[in-house]
Order: sequence, then structure tokens, then C-alpha cells
Amino acid sequence: MLKIDGLNVYYGESHILRDVTMEVAPGEVVCLMGRNGVGKTTLLKSVMGLLPARRGAMGYGDEDITTAPPHVRAKLGIGYVPQGREIFGSLTVHENLIVGLQARRDGQTTINEEVYELFPVLKEMLSRRGGDLSGGQQQQLAIARALVSDPTLLLLDEPTEGIQPSIILEIEQAIRRIRKTGTTAVLLVEQYFEFAKNLGDSYYIMQRGSIVAQGDTADLTDEIVHAHLTV
Repeated sequence: MLKIDGLNVYYGESHILRDVTMEVAPGEVVCLMGRNGVGKTTLLKSVMGLLPARRGAMGYGDEDITTAPPHVRAKLGIGYVPQGREIFGSLTVHENLIVGLQARRDGQTTINEEVYELFPVLKEMLSRRGGDLSGGQQQQLAIARALVSDPTLLLLDEPTEGIQPSIILEIEQAIRRIRKTGTTAVLLVEQYFEFAKNLGDSYYIMQRGSIVAQGDTADLTDEIVHAHLTV
């Protein structure tokens, strides 16, 4: 579904991503892990088209998206939940979800009931402003806003950051249900190791902008964790 080959990305003249190569298969949850500041968020922004590739290539299905702008990638089926959520605080929950519909490929203008089944609290709060929700509710809204576009690839950047344990569990259950459909892959950036290991089919670990380890999550050993993830 997503194939990245030799990706190099810069901030100005600072070389952030270095020859990153990775793949995300249909229906798979891929965990991207690493210590703070190694380039994980930069990689997600690059996949979404928010940061340009200096070198390398990126394919999505049969499409070469290396130079495609973000709105084209969204229409191709890539949904993005950024770190910090970035919901529209002055808009209602319903209006935030309507914004997400703009990326649908089929032009649908109504919100599928499945979104409310994943996050029932949102249906109870449709008329409330996004800025009035708790941090956990805002995170649920941010994920739901991406899901209403019916993505085939969902990019999640630190979805558990600053979230209470009960909502972390709800988000985990939602990701499991998404994976169970077999139609949407998830590329998950996550610092909470147990959350990532419980959900992931495979993993990549970044260090200083490069992939330094990869494999099946079931084979993730204590030695690998200690070498690359332990602070």
C-alpha cells in the first residue's frame, strides 16, 4: 500500500531523514518507534506531503506520490492525525467531522454511523465546540475526523500522549476494530511501548533519522528495546 524508498528530508539545510526505506501492507498496523527527536513526526509529515522529499521516492498503491501535494494524498485515501490533535476549537464536534468529509473520494456528505460506534461520546457532544472537550475527547475527535474520509491508510502521531488511561483503552480498541476490517492500514508513531507492541503487526525503529531495526512486533526482544528505545 505504502512504499518508501531511500527518502531524504531536510529542514532548511538540516538533514533530518536519511535514506529511509519502509513498507506498510494493506490492513496492517505498523509501529514506528524511537526516542524523542529522531525524525518520526517528520516521516509522517513527509508521507502526508507536508514536507518535501529532497531525494528518494514514495508510492501509494499504483501512484507515485513523491511530489504530490497533501490534498491529493488525502483524496487518494491517506488520513492524518497529527501530534497535538489540531482540531478546530471554535467549530462544533459535528462541524469538525464535516471538515473531514471533504477528503472523501466518493463525494459522500454524511457521516457514517461506524464512526460513532468507535467513539460513542462524540455522538453525545455533536453540538459542543471542539475547544470545550477534554484532551482525550479531542483526540477521539481528531481520529474520527480522519476516519470519516474513509482512508485506506491512517497516520497516527502519538495518539496516547497526555491521554487518561480509560481513553487510551478506547483508542486501542478502536484501532483493533479498524484493523479487523482489513481495509485500512495504520502507521502508528507511539512512545508508549506496551500500546505499540499490543497493536502492531510489524515495527520500525528510528535513530538519528535512519531506520536501525525492523521486523515482526512479536519478535521484538528486550535487547532491541534496550538498545534503541530505553532512555
